[in-house]
Amino acid sequence: MSYLLGVDVGTSGTKAILIDEEGTVVARALAEYPLYAPRPLWSEQDPEDWWRATQTTIRQCLIQANVDPREIKGVGLSGQMHGAVFLDSDNAPLRKAILWNDQRTQLECDWIMETIGKEKVVELISNPVLTGFTAGKIVWLRNNEPETYAKVRKVLLPKDYIRYKLTGEFATEVSDASGTALFCVTKREWSSEMLDGCGIPRDWMPTSYESQEVSGRINTSAASLTGLTEGTPVVGGGGDQAAGAVGNGIVETGIVSSTVGTSGVVFAFSDTPLVDPVLRLHTFCHAVPGKWHLMGVMLSAGGSLQWYRDTFCHEEKGIAGLEGRDPYELITSEAERAPLGCEGLIMLPYLTGERTPYPDANARGVFFGITRRCDKSFFARAVMEGVSYGLRDSFEIMKEMKLPITQVRASGGGARSPFWRQIQADVTGFTHVTINVDEGGALGVALLAGVGAGVYPNIEEACRSVIKVEKRTEAIAQNHQLYDKYFTVYRDLYAHLKEDFKNISRIVG
Repeated sequence: MSYLLGVDVGTSGTKAILIDEEGTVVARALAEYPLYAPRPLWSEQDPEDWWRATQTTIRQCLIQANVDPREIKGVGLSGQMHGAVFLDSDNAPLRKAILWNDQRTQLECDWIMETIGKEKVVELISNPVLTGFTAGKIVWLRNNEPETYAKVRKVLLPKDYIRYKLTGEFATEVSDASGTALFCVTKREWSSEMLDGCGIPRDWMPTSYESQEVSGRINTSAASLTGLTEGTPVVGGGGDQAAGAVGNGIVETGIVSSTVGTSGVVFAFSDTPLVDPVLRLHTFCHAVPGKWHLMGVMLSAGGSLQWYRDTFCHEEKGIAGLEGRDPYELITSEAERAPLGCEGLIMLPYLTGERTPYPDANARGVFFGITRRCDKSFFARAVMEGVSYGLRDSFEIMKEMKLPITQVRASGGGARSPFWRQIQADVTGFTHVTINVDEGGALGVALLAGVGAGVYPNIEEACRSVIKVEKRTEAIAQNHQLYDKYFTVYRDLYAHLKEDFKNISRIVG
């Protein structure tokens, strides 16, 4: 029997899964680590935490499955996108990594857009330069930590740091590289004009591969630390969203994914590199060779509910611990008691700024419409509805662009709750389906590893052989009609508050 390993370096933890060639998950493991916010709207992690978590989860999978490591035919890597890992001449991290949801780089992003020119930037990378993207982080380091910048010799994305630790290779792949703002999405290669315009040395960037291509092999040191066999191939893999899309079977036109993890992502397959004329959606290379995708990203989706849990639900967490349950089950039960629309209580889920449809680092979270009737059930439901409104923003843009949407596949933590899944269907008006495996990016890169190792002939066939639709959540027409009215208010709130967000950021900053 052949097995495949997928490793996903997420924001809250690293997940590893081991599958057989039929796609059955035979082992899974998760190791969590902290996130640091040294200043408001900053977000950092220690790359060594990722590496320790990777070692732990791989070893746990091998123990659980009790398989001969020699039967593992390939390894795939997925991870949070856009983060910047700065390495010195000894290939050691110089500081904590600056993450995708960090908002410190607005001035640097503005400088890049002005220096190179907005039209030229979009021509080169098919996107604007946003605060989450990697380029601004590199320029920020030059402007604010020049002593550290002077020691930089390589810049890696989070999963690619793990690749280096596993294989000794400096490599990335096209889907993750697309989110650096330094990569030509149409040509699927690094953009010399962007690198030169930003003053970033080309040799700092890793070699780029297609996602299913072998990028390196497990080295002696990594084999000793993880239990894997030396020489096992490691494929390019994918940024978490492209990898998750493969894991959801989003490899053909019309199938769209809606993922609620820490962030919220609406992801559509495209045969060509289409660009939103207003630049609200991102256009990146897909993990499928010669294909692209359009993606709307909200920065605090599941992260909003996690914040609500950690800030207001100490009692629920205590009860859940005693009963051996997930605190989110108790929070969802509370939310179910509140009426649809929460009698006008609306949450703007902009806890770490926003990207789609508002690329605004200054945006903040808001509860609007509080009355004395609002108890905890109202607030819990308002968070779930607010995130669903944010997802609908992306669906509305895709409809404007006439992208075909024949099926929406729901995934992530927000899809596991039938109640929240119903809210998402009702808010967007689209039937949401779930599939037989909900392993996201880890499954996607395990399948990519299977293609690279010759277990499957191509990515499309890998998905067809493994992924099946299981449950359908139909939108309820009368609920959708009422949510239409609340959604109009939700959208207006940002316009009314945009200048206030800017003023508050100026005062705090």
